[in-house]
Amino acid sequence: MNLDLQFKLKSNPLYIKYLREHSYWYKILIRNPNMFKEFAEKLKEDYHLRPQDKIDRIFTTIDLVSNLMKNMV
Repeated sequence: MNLDLQFKLKSNPLYIKYLREHSYWYKILIRNPNMFKEFAEKLKEDYHLRPQDKIDRIFTTIDLVSNLMKNMV
């Protein structure tokens, strides 16, 4: 694994956590460091960090609040 990739991984605690949970990515990144972009996308997908996931959470919260308001009245 090249130094640039090691610095990228160590700079973000989520990368380290994800690597520990999904150790097969070590093998993939060692053999092909160009797969880092796919690694980061998979991490965002699994941890629900994409913009789409954030919007879904907002709508879920709004729906919950509106249902609570309906039941209060």
